[in-house]
Parts: sequence; structure tokens; C-alpha cells
Amino acid sequence: MTNVLIAPGINSLADMVEKSLHDYADKPAFSCLGQTLTFAQIDEKSRALGCYLQQKIKLKAGDVIVIQLPNLTQYPIAVYAALRIGLIIVNTNPLYTPREMQHQFKDSGAKALIILADLLPKFEGIQTETDIETVIVTSAADLMTNDIAEQGVNGHICFNHAIAQGAPLILKPRQYDNLDAPCLLQYTGGTTGVSKGAVLTHRNILSNRGQTLERIFAYCQPGKEIFICPLPVYHIYAFTVNLMIFFSRGNLNVLIPNPRDMDAFVKAIRPFKFTGFSGINTLFVGLCQHPEFSIVDFSKLKLTLSGGTALTLSASETWKKVTGCTITEGYGLSETSPVLCLNQPGKEQIGTVGKPVSETEIQLRVDDKDVADGEEGEIVVKGPQIMPEYWQRPEETMNVMTSDGFFRTGDIGVRLPSGNIKIVDRLKDMIIVSGFNVYPNEVEGILVQHPKVVEAAVIGEHDEKSGEAVCCFITVSGPVSPDEIITHCQKSLTGYKVPKKVTIVDELPKSTVGKILRKELRSR
Repeated sequence: MTNVLIAPGINSLADMVEKSLHDYADKPAFSCLGQTLTFAQIDEKSRALGCYLQQKIKLKAGDVIVIQLPNLTQYPIAVYAALRIGLIIVNTNPLYTPREMQHQFKDSGAKALIILADLLPKFEGIQTETDIETVIVTSAADLMTNDIAEQGVNGHICFNHAIAQGAPLILKPRQYDNLDAPCLLQYTGGTTGVSKGAVLTHRNILSNRGQTLERIFAYCQPGKEIFICPLPVYHIYAFTVNLMIFFSRGNLNVLIPNPRDMDAFVKAIRPFKFTGFSGINTLFVGLCQHPEFSIVDFSKLKLTLSGGTALTLSASETWKKVTGCTITEGYGLSETSPVLCLNQPGKEQIGTVGKPVSETEIQLRVDDKDVADGEEGEIVVKGPQIMPEYWQRPEETMNVMTSDGFFRTGDIGVRLPSGNIKIVDRLKDMIIVSGFNVYPNEVEGILVQHPKVVEAAVIGEHDEKSGEAVCCFITVSGPVSPDEIITHCQKSLTGYKVPKKVTIVDELPKSTVGKILRKELRSR
């Protein structure tokens, strides 16, 4: 099987990684906590760590390794090391509870773990319930101290020690490259049940790299871009965009370990004349409210990417006013590597996620029948970036695939006359009021247009008369009454879409990526 999106001679992500490390050796690759490493330094450290895992720990191609770190330079070093020896990577959220860790580690069959020292107590409480035998521990400052003590915290292997031990060794030649072999188990959030591992292959990620790069090619010039990366690279969005796409073009990624610390965030990016930025709606809103963000140098900023959750018009307009840059919204899922659709930078149709990327077929269906353009339906997709299966879950895989081979996204969308796709909402979040469909995204978009509403979340609650009633939770920047909010909504929404209850809260529940968690509001 050939794929024009993948360059000749590239038979795995490891091939792409090693080519990039060689071609851009003298260029800066990653900056974090005030330290910048070049591609040559990343090459040296990832090769050494790969040698250690391969020859000291005796991990072999096809074995599974978990990486549980925040955005530190150790992350890409670990990822590239694992890929260079053919391991399958599990990207794990550092904020997971022991229960969530145990499920993911056991389900994946992982044999090794690279973890932040601060997280060890959680892991050690569940280690006996996993198959993990090798634990490599790192602290945030390890790459700056170069402490190579043989043992890390609690007798586990120190990250720097592993690199030092692997440095004299020679990486064994790869003889196992296969584009259709798994390289990543990207676990879904588990919002609709048990968290499942989406099996992503080398072909999936490399294809999506090519598809996305076609759309942003003019904004990703080799060796010339500086990209701010506040979104966690354990999330498929930043993993593909930052660790694969921008890295493979010889560009500098500035990693932000904790974007919730806005003061530190703004301070960290001020030294850079960055050209690119990625985020989601809540992050754009929060940054634009920070008193010192407006004095950051945006003179070179030409690309801002948004994905993961709906971008509101108010956030987009505020970002443009503060930074001078438009926001380019895209759409995808963990199961799709992730990009399915992306606006054309500089020519965005706000409120849409753009057109499908190349070699991607999108249809809109109701009850497995195609609907006409302009009508709402579930988005189903085909393309080289779509996962082949969920890890060891054939029934779950079958449930998300149509009889003609399309992947069911669970999202409702509409194709506009321009060909752009507009995401209406998640199928499971739809509210039915007296038989009428209400989509929370639409109502939330109107709510945040009120000058005092900062963020909004809309859910359905049981109602004796209408079946469900629209209820909203908002955070505000000043005094405002529920009646005032309802009046504001009545000006733009049909009666059955207007919230019947308005609750003002100090903050909305969010995931670590910044998505507002409606499910937690429903359980209150």
C-alpha cells in the first residue's frame, strides 16, 4: 500500500525522527524552563536512552512503554528513544488518579514506565496490579543538573543515569520497520465508559503529518518557526502537531509545563519572537485576560491553531484584537491521529472547522443514511489517519465502524455551501426539549457574547413538562443577574433554546487540556 503523504524511504516514525535529527542538527529543537537543546543534543540523548532500554533493560520491538510526564524536554527525548527501538508508546496524563493509571497500565500490558518523581507515590500504590517491571524516574530540573546518580527516588532508575549508561552503546539497526505496525496507544478520555486505547500506526501518524502540513505549509517553513506549545504533548493534538509536524520541519518548540500558571506562562514566552501558537478556547480567553499578555511581542505571530473543543466567536475576536493573529480552528479525535478538518490559515470561516484534509472522506448520516448538504447528521469518516482498532477490544471497534468502513465520530455536523464542516455538538450532549434538538455549543456561543460572561457550559436537566430543560453554568467578570442573562439569550435564541436556569459559579470543571466537562455538571 502506497501513500503519497509519506516520503519515499520513510517506513516508520523512527525514520522521520532520525532524518529530522540529522538534517537540522545545529538548530534549536526544544526549549523548556529556560533551557534550549538542539536537534543534535536531542539526537544524542534519545539515542542513548534508546540504547539503554534496548540493551540494558532488554525491551524489544513491539513492547509497550508508558510515558507519564508534563511538558518537559524529557518527554520528546523519551518518545524519540522509544520510537527508535520500535516500542509502542502510551501517553498518560500526569494528573490521573491511581485507579485510572492502573487501568491504563494493565490494559496496555506495559513493561516499562518513564514517570515524574512527584507521581511515584500514586504509581507505587498500584504497581503490583500492573506488569511494569522497569521504572525510570525524572525530576523537572534533571536536564539542567545532569545528576547521574545510579538510583532515582525509592531505588528506581534515574533518567540521567539511563542516558549516561546508554551513551557508550551503539543502537542496533532497525529491521522491524512496518508502516502498519502500532506505534501509539492513545487512550480516550473514557467519558462514555471505560477508557479505550486507540491503536495508532506509523502510517496513521505519518499520513496525518502530511495531511496537516499541506494545509499549513506556508506557516511551517524549515528551521524558521518558533512554536509555543502549552497543550500537553500526552494529548494527540500536541503530540502530532508539535512532536511530529513542527519538529520534523526543524522548528523550535517552546514547551510550557503548566499553562494554568498564567504568570509563569506569560513570563516564559516573552523572550521569544514566536511565529506559531496552539491552544483551545479556554486558554485563549484566560491569556487575553492576563494583564501582561498584551505587552508580549506578537510581531512575528502568523499562525494560531485551535482544536479539541469549540472555538467561540468572542474568543476568536478577542485574540485577534490582542495579538493581531487570526485563529485557525481544526477538528479531530484521538482515533483519527487527530486532524480530520482544518481551516485555511488567514482565510478562516469562523464557526467552522474548515474543509477535510486530503485523502479524507467525510459523510453526514442519520440512521446510517446520508443527509443532504446543509442538513445535520453524525460525522463519519474514512482516511489513512483513522485507527485500525481499539486495543484488544474487537466489539468496541465494531461498534464505531459502519458496515462500509467509515468511523463513527459521535459528533453532529453540517456541511456548509463553502464545503466547510460546522460541528454542531456531541451526539451524547444533545438536549431534547419537547421533541426539539438543542445543541449546547450554540447556546454557549450566545452566552459568552454577553459582555460580563467569561465562560459558559450548558446541560440538559430533567423536566416534567418538556422532558428536558436547558440549564447553564457561567463564570462572570462582574455583577450580573440570571434574569439579565436570560433576556440576553432571548434576543438571539428561539424560546425552547433559552436557558430556564442560570447558575453563576466561580469556575467551571475542566480537563487537564482545558475542555469544559459538562458530565461533571450533570452529576451535581
